[in-house]
Amino acid sequence: MKKLIIVNGPNLNLLGKREPEIYGSLTFEDYLKELKAKFTNVEISYYQSNVEGEIINKLHEVGFSYDGVILNAGAYTHTSIGIGDAIKGIETPVVEVHISNTFGRESFRHQSYISPNAKGVILGFGMLSYELAIKSFVN
Repeated sequence: MKKLIIVNGPNLNLLGKREPEIYGSLTFEDYLKELKAKFTNVEISYYQSNVEGEIINKLHEVGFSYDGVILNAGAYTHTSIGIGDAIKGIETPVVEVHISNTFGRESFRHQSYISPNAKGVILGFGMLSYELAIKSFVN
């Protein structure tokens, strides 16, 4: 059984409430239940933090024992050299995901410190981005 973790960054705890026209009206906890029901052959863990250092600590914690990390670093994608370096330093492959198409938004969102160190990037498919990332590890 594959062991994956979804790591969500800042403000993603507000999914379902925050800008539903961009992020939808479903909470991540409700969506996670759907993912676990769909992928019964995968052990899916979940972690969310609004704190950059806590995300780095989680990557260090799982980065040598899990089969994959699905990371939506939120705004830290565009600012955190530290998270990018943490991904470079671990063995577990990371897929970067975004709910929105970051290239269709403000220009500062076009830069990612995650992408150069990620196995792949999935963006712009809403919550389906997470499912596509899981499929990249199990197919």
